[in-house]
Amino acid sequence: QVQLEESGGGLVQPGGSLRLSCTASGFTLNYYAIAWFRQAPGKQREGVSCINNSDGTTVYADSVKGRFTISRDNAKHTIYLQMNNLKPEDTAVYYCAIDVTNTAWGPLAIMEYEYWGRGTRVTVSS
Repeated sequence: QVQLEESGGGLVQPGGSLRLSCTASGFTLNYYAIAWFRQAPGKQREGVSCINNSDGTTVYADSVKGRFTISRDNAKHTIYLQMNNLKPEDTAVYYCAIDVTNTAWGPLAIMEYEYWGRGTRVTVSS
C-alpha cells in the first residue's frame, strides 16, 4: 500500500518562500504521475502542479505559474514544491497525491488521483 507524507508547511510573510516535501513509501512506487493540490478554508480543492513519472513533464495551474516549481528526487522517493513570492491567497492545506491508473480526468483533476497524503498547512500572513 502506497503512503504519502507531506512536510514543510508553516507561517510565512507575503513575498516569502517555502519549500514543501512529499515522501512516498509502500509496496508500489511505480506510478503515472504525482501532484500537489491545495484547499483553502471554505474553498474547493484545486490542482496546483503535476509531474509525470516517466518523462518529467510538468503542469501548473495558472494561479501559480512563474512562482511555484515542482521537482523530484527519485533516489529519495520525494517530490518538492518550491513556492516563491507567496501571496495571502496561497494560504491553504497542501496535499500530495499520486495517479496510479492514468484515468482520463486530467493532470490537475481531483478524480485522477487514487492516493492522498494528510496535508501540510501553509499560512501566508503578516
